[in-house]
Amino acid sequence: MTNVIAVFDIGKTNKKILLFDQNLQVVFQHEERFATIADEDGVECDDIDLIEKWIKTTIEKLVLSEEFKLLGVNFSTYGATLMYLDVDGKRLTPAYNYLKPMPDGLIDSLYEKWGGIEEFSRCTASPAFTDNMLNSGLQALWLKKCRPEIFAKVKNVLHFPQYLSQQLTGKVTSEYTSIGCHTALWDFDNKAYHPWIKEEDIPLPAPIGNDTVFDVEFAGKIIKVGIGIHDSSASLAPYIIGSKDKFLLISTGTWCINMNPFNDEPLTADQLKKDTLCYMSVSMNPVKSSRLFMGHIHEVNSNKLAEHFGLPSDEFKRVKADDEMVKEMMTSEPLFFKNGVPANYIDETVNYSQFCDYAKAYHQLVVDLTRVLKDSIDLVIPANDESTALYISGGFARNEIFVRLMASFYPGKKVFTTEIDNSTALGATIVLWEKAFEGIEPKLDLGLKKVEPFN
Repeated sequence: MTNVIAVFDIGKTNKKILLFDQNLQVVFQHEERFATIADEDGVECDDIDLIEKWIKTTIEKLVLSEEFKLLGVNFSTYGATLMYLDVDGKRLTPAYNYLKPMPDGLIDSLYEKWGGIEEFSRCTASPAFTDNMLNSGLQALWLKKCRPEIFAKVKNVLHFPQYLSQQLTGKVTSEYTSIGCHTALWDFDNKAYHPWIKEEDIPLPAPIGNDTVFDVEFAGKIIKVGIGIHDSSASLAPYIIGSKDKFLLISTGTWCINMNPFNDEPLTADQLKKDTLCYMSVSMNPVKSSRLFMGHIHEVNSNKLAEHFGLPSDEFKRVKADDEMVKEMMTSEPLFFKNGVPANYIDETVNYSQFCDYAKAYHQLVVDLTRVLKDSIDLVIPANDESTALYISGGFARNEIFVRLMASFYPGKKVFTTEIDNSTALGATIVLWEKAFEGIEPKLDLGLKKVEPFN
C-alpha cells in the first residue's frame, strides 16, 4: 500500500481530491463540479452540504482502500469566505459568495472610527472593496447589522478551510493565512486582530500555526487532520521551501497574483488603490502582492477576436510566437487598454479590421495585456531591486508569447517558468508533512526553466 496525504483543493469552479506520496508525487487525482445554490437574497453560492458529503464519502473510501494507506488530510480553499457556527458547531448560514453586494454606506462608520478608509486599509493591508464582500471580516459586520437574529446565535466565526477541518475534527480553529488575506481583520502593525473585532464582538478564535494537526479516528484508523490553509498562500509554500534565491512568484490563472515574499516595504495608499495587498505566508510573514484579473481579461478579449475572425475560441493555443511582430509591437504604442482596462474588461475601442489576421491581433492583445501586468508587478518590486528572479506558474506559463515578453520587459532579471502542477494542494501537503511522514524529508523539484527574451 502507498502511504499518502489527501488534500481537498476547493476552488470556486473545481473541487479536487489529490493524493501525494512520500516523494511529493500525485498518485491519484479526481475533480468534481457541483451545482451551485442561491442564498436568501438570491445570490449564487456554493452548496456546502454537497461539498461536505463528498469530502466525508471520499475519506471513508480512502480509509478502506487496499491501494492507499491514508496518513493525513488537509484542505486548501479559496478565501474571503466565512462560516458562522452556533453553540453546537452547526452552520447557521449559506457560504455567502464573496461577490455578494455590500449595502451602500453600511461600513462607512467603521472606516471613520479607525482613521479613515486609507489608514484602515493600510493597517489591515486590505484594499477597500466597498461594493462586495471580498473583505470577509466586513461580511461578519454585515451579518451583525443586517441579520441580527442570526448573529445572536453565532458562537464562532471560521474561515472556509478551518470550517472543513472542523467538520472532521470538531475543533474550532483559526490560522494566519486565511486571516491575513484582505480580510480587514488583521492589524499588520501590531500583528494581532484589529481592535474593531473585539469592539464589535466578532467571535473569532485565536490563531494557531497552520502545521497544527489533530488525530481523528476513521473506521478504527487514526488519521492526522490539518486545519487548512488559504489557497494563495498554499501555492507559495513550495517555492519558499524549495528556492534558495529571492524570487517573485507570478501565479497565473483567472486572477494573476504577483507575490513577493522578500518585499517588506509598508503598503502605500496609492498601492492599495491599485489593488495591492498583503497575503500571509505559511511562516506568518506578510507577502506583498498585487493582482490583475488577467485570465478573465484574456479570455473575453480573445473570444471576441476569435468571433470576429470566425475561428474557435481556443484558436490562441495554435498561435506561434513571431519574433519580428512582437519586437515591432513592443516599440509601438498600445492598441488594447490604452485608456485602461474597461469595467466589462472588453476593449471595444479597438477596430479589429486593422489586423490582417487573427495571429497578428492576438499578438497585439498579449503584448498590451502584458504591459498592463507589468504595471501591476512593478508595484511589488522594490526600487533598485536587481536580484529577485521571476517565477511564472499556472496556465500562462505555457504561453510562449507571454513568458518571453516577461523576459523582454525585465532584461535585468532571470525569468523562469515552473512546472509544479497543483502547487496549491502541494503547499497544503507540505505544511502537514512532518506530522504525517515522520522522519522523511520532502524532496521538492520546482521544475524551473529559464525563459529567453525576444531578441
